[in-house]
Amino acid sequence: MAAPVPQRLPILQSGRVEAVQQGGRRGCGDGTGYFLLGNLPDGDLLLGAFWSTVACTLFFLQDKTLKSSVYRIRGSVSASNYLQLPRTSTQSLGLTGRYLYVLFRPLPTKHFVIHLDVATQDSQVIRLSFSSLFKEFKSSATWLQFPFVFETRTLKRGTAPPCARWTVLQLDLHDILLVYLSRYYGHLKSIRLCANLLVKNLYTSDLSFDPAVTVTEAQRTKLPITPVPREMAFPVPKGESWHDHYIHIQFPSDSPQAPSELVPAAAFLEPVPQLPSPLVALSKPMQYRMLPVIQMASHTTSCPAHSAPRVLPEVNLSCIHSEMSHLDGLSVCGRDSSAWVEDSDAHTMHFLPDPVLRLKGIIGFGGHSTKWALWTKDGAAVVYPCHAVIVVLHVSTGEQRFFLGHTDKVSALALDRNSFLLASAQVQPPSVVRLWDFPTGQCLSLFQSPMYAVCSLSFSSSGALLCGVGKDHQGRTVVVAWGTDQVNRGGEVVALAKVHADFDVQTLRVSLLDETRMASCGRGSIRLWRMRGGTLRSCPVDLGKHCGLEFSDLAFAQALDGCQVPSIHTLYVSSRSGHILEVDTQRMAVQCVHHLLPTGVPSGCHPRKQSFSAGPDIAISSLSVSQTTCAVGSEDGYLRLWPLDFSSVLLEAEHEGLVSSVCISPDGLRVLSTTSSSHLGFLDIPSQKYTVLAHSHMAPVLALSLEQSRRHLATVSLDHTVRIWDLATLHQLHDITSCDEAPCAITFHPTWPAVFCGFRSGTIRAFSLENSGVLVEHTCHQGAITGLLVTPDGNFLFSSCSQGSLAQYSCTNSECHILRVAANIVCQDTQPHPNTLAVSRDSRLLAFVGPSKYTVTVLDSTSLDELLRVNISTLDSLDSAVAICFGPTSLGHLLVSTSSNKVMVLDVVSGRTIRELSSARPVACASLALNEDASFLLAASGQAIEVWEYSTQSDPSCQVYIGHSEPVQAVAFTPDQQQVLSVGDAIFLWDVLATPESNRSVPRVSSAREAGQLENVVSGSRGLPQQKVSTTQLDTFSSEEQGCCEESHSPTGVHKFPDPPVSVEKEPSGAGDMAWGAARGSWKPQGRPSTWSTRKIKAQTPTRPDSYKHFTARYKAFMLAKNISRPPAGGGQLRLKAVVGYNGNGRANMVWRPDTGFFAYTCGRLVVVEDLHSGAQQHWLGHPEEISTLALSHNAQVLASASCCGSTAALCQIRLWDVPGGLCQQLISHHDSAVQALAFSPDDAFLVTLGDYRDCTLALWSMATYELLSSSRLLEPMHGVAFNPWDADELTCVGPGAITFWLLRQRGADISLQVHREPVPEEMGLAELTSLCYGVAPLLYCGSSSGQVCVWDTGAGRCFLVWEADDGEIGLLVCSGSRLVSGSNTRRLRLWAVGAVPELWHKGSDARSSSVFMERELNLDGAVVSASFDSGMDMGVVGTTAGTLWYISWAEGTSTRLISGHRSKVNEVVFSPGESYCATCGEDGSVRVWSLASMELVIQFQVLNQSCLCLAWSPPSCGHPEQQQVVAGYSDGTLRVFSISRTTMELKLHPHRAALTAIAFSTDGQTILSGDKDGLVAVSRPRTGMTFRVLSDHQGAPISAIQSTRKEYGDLGVEGEDLWLAISEDQRVSVWASNWPQNHCKLLDWLSFPAPAALETTGLLPPSLATFCPWDLALLVCVGLGTREEVVFYSLRQKQVVEKILLPFFATSLSLSPGTHLMAVGFSECTLSLVDCTSGTTQEFAGHDDVVHLCRFTPSGRLLFTVAHSEVLVWEVLSP
Repeated sequence: MAAPVPQRLPILQSGRVEAVQQGGRRGCGDGTGYFLLGNLPDGDLLLGAFWSTVACTLFFLQDKTLKSSVYRIRGSVSASNYLQLPRTSTQSLGLTGRYLYVLFRPLPTKHFVIHLDVATQDSQVIRLSFSSLFKEFKSSATWLQFPFVFETRTLKRGTAPPCARWTVLQLDLHDILLVYLSRYYGHLKSIRLCANLLVKNLYTSDLSFDPAVTVTEAQRTKLPITPVPREMAFPVPKGESWHDHYIHIQFPSDSPQAPSELVPAAAFLEPVPQLPSPLVALSKPMQYRMLPVIQMASHTTSCPAHSAPRVLPEVNLSCIHSEMSHLDGLSVCGRDSSAWVEDSDAHTMHFLPDPVLRLKGIIGFGGHSTKWALWTKDGAAVVYPCHAVIVVLHVSTGEQRFFLGHTDKVSALALDRNSFLLASAQVQPPSVVRLWDFPTGQCLSLFQSPMYAVCSLSFSSSGALLCGVGKDHQGRTVVVAWGTDQVNRGGEVVALAKVHADFDVQTLRVSLLDETRMASCGRGSIRLWRMRGGTLRSCPVDLGKHCGLEFSDLAFAQALDGCQVPSIHTLYVSSRSGHILEVDTQRMAVQCVHHLLPTGVPSGCHPRKQSFSAGPDIAISSLSVSQTTCAVGSEDGYLRLWPLDFSSVLLEAEHEGLVSSVCISPDGLRVLSTTSSSHLGFLDIPSQKYTVLAHSHMAPVLALSLEQSRRHLATVSLDHTVRIWDLATLHQLHDITSCDEAPCAITFHPTWPAVFCGFRSGTIRAFSLENSGVLVEHTCHQGAITGLLVTPDGNFLFSSCSQGSLAQYSCTNSECHILRVAANIVCQDTQPHPNTLAVSRDSRLLAFVGPSKYTVTVLDSTSLDELLRVNISTLDSLDSAVAICFGPTSLGHLLVSTSSNKVMVLDVVSGRTIRELSSARPVACASLALNEDASFLLAASGQAIEVWEYSTQSDPSCQVYIGHSEPVQAVAFTPDQQQVLSVGDAIFLWDVLATPESNRSVPRVSSAREAGQLENVVSGSRGLPQQKVSTTQLDTFSSEEQGCCEESHSPTGVHKFPDPPVSVEKEPSGAGDMAWGAARGSWKPQGRPSTWSTRKIKAQTPTRPDSYKHFTARYKAFMLAKNISRPPAGGGQLRLKAVVGYNGNGRANMVWRPDTGFFAYTCGRLVVVEDLHSGAQQHWLGHPEEISTLALSHNAQVLASASCCGSTAALCQIRLWDVPGGLCQQLISHHDSAVQALAFSPDDAFLVTLGDYRDCTLALWSMATYELLSSSRLLEPMHGVAFNPWDADELTCVGPGAITFWLLRQRGADISLQVHREPVPEEMGLAELTSLCYGVAPLLYCGSSSGQVCVWDTGAGRCFLVWEADDGEIGLLVCSGSRLVSGSNTRRLRLWAVGAVPELWHKGSDARSSSVFMERELNLDGAVVSASFDSGMDMGVVGTTAGTLWYISWAEGTSTRLISGHRSKVNEVVFSPGESYCATCGEDGSVRVWSLASMELVIQFQVLNQSCLCLAWSPPSCGHPEQQQVVAGYSDGTLRVFSISRTTMELKLHPHRAALTAIAFSTDGQTILSGDKDGLVAVSRPRTGMTFRVLSDHQGAPISAIQSTRKEYGDLGVEGEDLWLAISEDQRVSVWASNWPQNHCKLLDWLSFPAPAALETTGLLPPSLATFCPWDLALLVCVGLGTREEVVFYSLRQKQVVEKILLPFFATSLSLSPGTHLMAVGFSECTLSLVDCTSGTTQEFAGHDDVVHLCRFTPSGRLLFTVAHSEVLVWEVLSP
């Protein structure tokens, strides 16, 4: 009997491309039409918008070049003839893509205009205009005008040439706003295309496309570029180049190719752009470019610049004023150049000496730019910036000295030829320039430049003249000359001349021979400058054909031994196209052009005619010239050394990143180079060796860890790297890069050569320091790792994540097993942070911030018993804890930094506050560190480091050290306590100048805290104080290898009040660790006594095999109810009708028998038996836990199902079901963890059950008596078991390294098992056998973990054939006749022809696998876990880990979904008004529409990388059924409106910054109400796409529900026909009456309920739920509000509670039936209660496998949907 084949389902995916395409109909007489905002692959589906045109100038025509339809916009006046999107200014496109692509063609000899209205993130609308009418660049606060220039020789300026081509205009909206106006791009609001042009389409995207490369070419050549989607590509004739037909313009042309994750450097330049880059248009007949025309000043008067005195005043370190205070608001005291100190107090300091820290070394390079690195005159040292610090590094010794004073990143450096003066400029506008005495390090002068950003500085040979290049506040290029000759004699810096230029200047150098002459280069220009009479003048060099080059750097020729030769007047200029021009500065002409090519490609001088397209170019970024050679740095990562005739490459060195600068030493023997990857090094020419001077992180450092014995430092950074450093040399030892995952936490193991690293994905890995390999990996966390540390004794590892879970690992061996995972006990608001967790120095105590940010909890590090909980907020208003740190064990101190800029010192026993330290800065301390003798306390406070004299009890002194340009993330003392480390923008190493004195007074431990008493407290045998401290005892649950040894006791002297119990599960390490904790059990009111239950942990924990075949139960946050009063048979008002979903977490949990049509699968703890023809289901309920596997007897009369053990079942239940009757006929149990596999003997006389890796037991059962006949303990875990189909006395198991044959021996009533073990053949290596199935006698097929299939002769016990069948682990094999099906974790299902294998069996060792071939292959959506096929292997059913059951037809080569459900949690269920459809949304980002009649999936809308958290269906008042819509809210704060009839997304809005948690339509369907995680409620109109009102009454607590209903206009004493409510998680309900068409909204009532005291302290409150009563809209029905388990009926008329109904537990979901007075309530105990509100009777129902978090009646009340995680159960409501 063939299974029915359902139709394929349309799946719409949403991603990162937003398109604007032509469509609909052409313009009408009134100029109106439709423009379809359509969808591209991986693109957003957007709302159809309107346009307007004037005077009917819009025409729809066919373009011959593009071979497609285009629009022509034509008219004599551009402003009156246009196309506008959308039609009115009240509407908004809302496109958020970074790049806008305009596909257009200017009409010949005509002008055109493009207007863009762009909204910034602060809701400011900016107009961007691009036009050929503009003659110069203009800007204002709200308007930027860019001229569009056609560069031709025969055409007047502005009009398009006759041969104008189709153009792809790519606009980087993000960078345009950021560079020109210092604003952040929000979205594109509207577009207006004005005459005269042809337009094909427009679209936005976050991707930077290359239109010249097709998708096919990119796939074939694997180019690292993004091809344009096929729908938007221009056709290119075969064999021709794209650039020969079209033009691609990028603006700005130097925009990054992908969105920046961090604020780019331009963000610090404010309105100073690098103005602007010409738009690159690669076409031969002409060039288009966008260039502002700025007039150069004809005369500039000399005016003195502000200058600081020669030497900064010597001020005592205790002072609080400085001359620099106006720059940054920080007081700078500068007596010692090695320490930059800001004091927090003007009183006398107690530090001896003063200061206590001195900067010794910095690990870092660059910051704002990586192109600045200079040699000193003697070539012994190099000078380079590291963010805000300038470093001088001695090359031979590695010693560093520092120039401290800048308050922001250094943007430019210059050193005079004699190394007397050093000039530096910083980024922060207006740019500040400092002049330093280089030998002494003193700052001679500090002055503000007239530029907002200085990009280049250059000294004259004598140092008397300093020239700078930068941008002013309007983005114009500025060149300034300063006189510095008087600075060394106590004078001031004088501004000699200033010029504004309308050409680009990248670099400017002062001539080596004449200090009055300079040269500059930039985009398309080389200019020679002269200083005369206080005026700077320039003259361009005639470049001829080379005017289109982009020049990057220049250098003057060096004089040879001081001789004046003609070559010294030569200027070398490099370009990014690989050309070097030799310019004669006397004749101001180009005398030679060299085209440099990579090694192996000839290059030479071409003084006459130069070909710009011959050969592969070298994009030169920098050059440096000596007397005989020229060093060139290029973007291909090579440093090349050429002779001055550029005939051949002398030397070359390859770097990891592009070379950003080169500098030849004064002696010409070394070449210094820097790279974009923050590497600094030099090439020694005589020895041809390259030496790395400095490595650096390329992004802020997040955390550090110190290794005790080797003095190694480990750091993690936002650049996705983990680096190990040697603190003695400051050199990098290891660099571990993770491209896909961002590391955020790091810690060394104290005894192993290993480092543990936590990632934002929740993964924890241990890396070996010997080979950098991964030692172990854990994936038990689902959120970003926020804390990671190892106890000092090395026994335990602890980790916490952003989802609130805490994990404990055993580090006694290298496998590092998971011991416990506790959920919801760590604060979920914390960021990845070095001080999220803290462990005491004796390894006995663990502290963390949680469960809320207002509490700090202390646990026993071994047992995780809670010892102390301190509520910080009760001590000082709403203070929250930020960082924690333990003091020395003898003190018993716990230090906590708070959000109110304080450091609180707490007693770890009593929790009382011992002292408080107030921070000197208005910033919370992000990291704390206390040295071993408790003399000094370090605190990271913003960009500064605070040092406290901790041993001083009264009025302790504090010093503040400044040097970092970004917030300091972590501070720490080195193991020898002699140095301090601070990390942020770079890694700073400080020397501690004050050694702790031996007689320094240390606070004495109070008598109430003696060591013995402390030990008693830690062991849990002493009472805890109750004042100001919340104490909680955690319930601990652990799994064991064999059985469970439990003991229960009540500690004396402690009166405990139970918290919501937290499950702490022990899970061995390995692939797929799923020990994910959550709150277990129901919420209990305070005051009920409870016992403390633990399970002992065995010394040896079994290791999970590296095989996906082993079942791991999904962790569930529930506690089964012990007593459920179920209704009598046939007397219940609910009948389970359907189950939606398949448990992809099971293994072999689906059976199908084609001959009988029996089809069964599992969903949670239910066995679902479905008729494939009618779709009718039966549901077999009885298992207390999740079902792991199924097996069907050969006669199809008995079905065996096994569930895992849990809190309600000590042993696994195996139920034997009578298939015809559907009843459980026997219950057996033996295994104590989980059942791995079940198998019936061929005669159905025996059942074999195989335990998982923790159980390691094989059990044999009699099917006649259901007795256990034999049980064998396995030496190692087995992956599968099967009976021999030809011999009922033989069965086989497969496992690691061997195959095991079992033979049943029966003597009378006794049965024993004999074992024979055969190792796998050597050809298979170390692979494990993971699956098996029997073929024709006597063949046995086995699959391996490495993707091989081996064939065994069961009679001889030998393997005779092996072939490669897959790339991954083969977890399933099915064989029948001459065909074999294999399924693997690579998602592939393959059909093999094995008819020749029996013949090969006769050949024995001569058999070859060439006769086995693959017939077909199918790719599914997950790893294959179950399969059943017919006898001919033509069709079958296959289950995957994605929760999908597929119908497979090998004849057609197709796979069709049979059963499909959500892979993750279902968040909402809504219904169409006519009850034809229902829709669900889930954490997987999908919105699925189902047919209510058949519960088949009809439509699926998918948004990638987002979670869909709420859903609403448009009400019946919206219109006709074909106009039905659903609106969905997502975790990124967006809402999307989907059309059901058109299966498209019609609108995308972004009304919230936080995740949407609730959404609803108004009663007329014209308004959408949405609530977010921050408590804001937004009111939007889908017709206009505008959000016109935001309500903040619930701000601070997530909105849990919004409901809207209709009322009479004047009912309840208020106007309006809409009555709606919003409820937040802080137990508050607001009721509103609204008239949305009139924009009227009035608060009708406000309810606030108290929370249970015992629950409020833990933060684990029941959900707050409220709804309007459908039979009386003036009644509110509320649950989860108040101190008791009850339902509350509140009257809006009487303003009081009118009725209460008691519940057995706190409710987690609620729904009321509109048809009858029934109420459905779900509980965390996996039960559902149906309450008759009329009679007060209650019926309870079971069936779910998790918390019932959702209940929804259909509009008619005939059906009830309940949801637990991803399980959706459909109940039929019966008449009473």
